[in-house]
Amino acid sequence: MTGRGKFITLEGIDGAGKSTHLAWLVDFLRSRGRTVVQTREPGGTPLGEKLRELLLSEPMHLETEALLMFAARREHLERVIWPALERGDWVVCDRFTDASFAYQGGGRGLSHDKIQQLENWVQGGFQPDLTLLFDLPVEIAMQRIAGAARQLDRFEQEQRDFHERVRAAYLDRARQMPERVKVIDARMNCARIQNELENIFSTY
Repeated sequence: MTGRGKFITLEGIDGAGKSTHLAWLVDFLRSRGRTVVQTREPGGTPLGEKLRELLLSEPMHLETEALLMFAARREHLERVIWPALERGDWVVCDRFTDASFAYQGGGRGLSHDKIQQLENWVQGGFQPDLTLLFDLPVEIAMQRIAGAARQLDRFEQEQRDFHERVRAAYLDRARQMPERVKVIDARMNCARIQNELENIFSTY
């Protein structure tokens, strides 16, 4: 009988390089014989992707933003994440609830208690098995964002102090949950980061 799969999330401020490393990690896990579902938040389902478009482009009240994030998350859990894990697949997700504590909490100032209530309601006690936090100084991240050849979303367009608060909230989460959240120095080159990821997954 196939055992339960693993739920791996990637986190970090905008510009930290998550997307690049997520693609590499998915290929690496598949090369080791894992069946991998690659997904993202907000998004991951047809409804979630529609909510993503709104969340990344439309101005809205802070609490509306948080509620839509968790609405998309609930749909994502029910339709994608939990079924895949039950099949024994591994799920690799670009952002999850740590992002809500970092962006809506640290960045926007929504109270920790309100986010915690939403997390408890939507997820129960469910958490990722492992979270990779790609940490990068905000100055470097903003330089990378500024060089992106695309239209920036409304989170990427925020001022430096917003991104500093997001980064601080992420690092606080890592300090609170060191067994789950592994901090990766995103200043390293890709080869060194990939070597570190290989070392982490040698025990999985």
